[in-house]
Amino acid sequence: MLSGESRAAAVRPKLHRNFPNNVALKMSRQQDEQGVVLTAYTSNTEAVLRAKEEQTEFLGASRKTGQYNVQRSKGPAAAPGSGPGKAPYQRCSSQDSLDEQVMVDYFKELEIIQRSGDAETQEDEQLKVADEGEQEEAWLMEAGLATLFDESASGGEDSIALLSTLTRTQAAAVERRVETLKQTLRKRNKPYTVPDVREIFKPSPDSQSKDEAESTHRSGSSKLEVEGMGNGAGPDVPGGGADAETDINLEVSFSEQALIYKEGLKVTQPQSEADDRLPDFRVSQDKTGQTKVGDLSAEDMKKVRRLVLIEMSALFDTCGIEVKAHKALKVKVRESGLFGVPLSTLLDQDQRRIPGTKVPLILQHLISHIEEQGLDTEGVLRIPGAATRVKAVCQELEHKFYEGMFPWESLKQHDAASLLKLFIRELPYPLLTVEYFNAFISVLKLPTKKQQLQALNLLVLLLPEPNRDTLKALMEFFQRVVDRKDRNKMTLNNVAVVMAPNIFMCKGFRSKISEQQEFAMATGTANIVRLLIRYQNLLWTIPKFILNQVRKHNTENQRKMNRDRAVKKLLKKMAYDRERASDKQEKNNEAEGGFIRVQAPQFSMVSMAVQLTEDLKASDVLARFSQERSLSVRREDLCLYEMGGNIKERCLDEETYIKALLELNPSAEWVIKSVQH
Repeated sequence: MLSGESRAAAVRPKLHRNFPNNVALKMSRQQDEQGVVLTAYTSNTEAVLRAKEEQTEFLGASRKTGQYNVQRSKGPAAAPGSGPGKAPYQRCSSQDSLDEQVMVDYFKELEIIQRSGDAETQEDEQLKVADEGEQEEAWLMEAGLATLFDESASGGEDSIALLSTLTRTQAAAVERRVETLKQTLRKRNKPYTVPDVREIFKPSPDSQSKDEAESTHRSGSSKLEVEGMGNGAGPDVPGGGADAETDINLEVSFSEQALIYKEGLKVTQPQSEADDRLPDFRVSQDKTGQTKVGDLSAEDMKKVRRLVLIEMSALFDTCGIEVKAHKALKVKVRESGLFGVPLSTLLDQDQRRIPGTKVPLILQHLISHIEEQGLDTEGVLRIPGAATRVKAVCQELEHKFYEGMFPWESLKQHDAASLLKLFIRELPYPLLTVEYFNAFISVLKLPTKKQQLQALNLLVLLLPEPNRDTLKALMEFFQRVVDRKDRNKMTLNNVAVVMAPNIFMCKGFRSKISEQQEFAMATGTANIVRLLIRYQNLLWTIPKFILNQVRKHNTENQRKMNRDRAVKKLLKKMAYDRERASDKQEKNNEAEGGFIRVQAPQFSMVSMAVQLTEDLKASDVLARFSQERSLSVRREDLCLYEMGGNIKERCLDEETYIKALLELNPSAEWVIKSVQH
């Protein structure tokens, strides 16, 4: 066992190797479990800024790859100050400075990871940027706009409907990529069918005036809202109060807000924005209710994802930031097991045992076990388990987990935390995905924290469902750890710093980076994890402007389907249409008469008439239904759905005002169903 003095001497050279040469450190040795505590530092501002400028030129990487275990425990050292007359050492409880934590805890965690590799390592997989033109082609395909460069692609009508919903900044993002692709094909002297961008966005005569009016109204209202916004760290803006600084507007396109901010306020990018001041961002109440991930049907979520991709690109374009996506890698992966298995494979295994599983069972069990052992344990997530023991437990889990024979009662808490971090690192594909890895890191190039938060919101929505659900489970767990910071000494900064290298260090991936870049990596990735934890309730919310675009997309598709319907089908459905028209008229008459009809076929109820008032909320409808029916499900497991009209299906926020939503979707029907949380 090394003494505190020896541990401090062992860590100090590593710290100096990773800091830029012009960052002077003043170290004091403490005989705690960390061996060394950073008490103060001074930095050359220009050097730090250069490091931050370089932080998006790398991808989180390890210097040693392959099978990761956890560093052999050196045994718990006596807590400093535990002797008579000595006050216990308090870890940094400030939420306003990441620096001291980054420079100590981050690099200690990094060293733990690097020392934990087995003798057998695998070749590094170098991430590759798509060739010129390939990125634009892949982007257009992912956005559902393949017909813009390939006339033989399917979905032409749907693409037209999608294009009709775009804002000016979103349309500019599409135009830019179409034009780049066209120029690339021209350079290669290849035949191409990319249309002129002016033809793509040429408005129809009947829609032009309407769109211009909407754009004027939207731009005018958003300018009033955005002009008062502060950025949380930049210079004060005349007319912007404290309340305006923390408002998040989900009704106006983020890229439109960024353009207005850029053109109207003329504020240069604040170079000192990377401090740790985290405002209490708030979302103004929307009478039509907030929409969370999971509230929409799969069909509408597909439209959400396409629109979010375009919006994210438009936001970065507007701010002048180029984000180069990397090619998806083909790597050999395990087809069964627990560690080193793709999330999709794990969930297939788990769903055969427990249908509807959204987060890997092994991760759920590890989180539950850590919490059962108590989140008051000092250094939870930070103090590593014993490497040999963790390795043995890992192998035992592989053989006994699914059989239910694993002895959870014998698993130590720090070993369980080390297994949780190992699980994340061992994923063969990054949790944040190869495709969007660079975009996550590029978030910190955005000029304000508000825009950084908006970009993270879009990126979370872009993640594949297994990745997004797993990331959410982790962020919720980390928040519960932070909630006990007074006892476990793990503040938001502490948790973010310790977990950042585990989330951003990908198995088998490495890029050669300089010391300044490595320093920027520590500060940058820790800041991103901090934002993900701090604002998770907002980040998993679908912005209203995106949902409104989905509604418009659905309306355009329905209009096209009705217009193109064959005469024979029309004749066949005339009777049905008359019946539906009668039902619709009856429903409209009821709404006009002050009532709506709520159905609950799952509970054998034909319909329930509910009086429509200005103050009627979804929660009121559910409360009345629960009172009138004897149910086998809990009240909190019920949800009122908006179905039909311009949305496929949407589980309503209980604070939704029904009358306001009915104005947005007059053809909607109302259905009560039970939901699985």
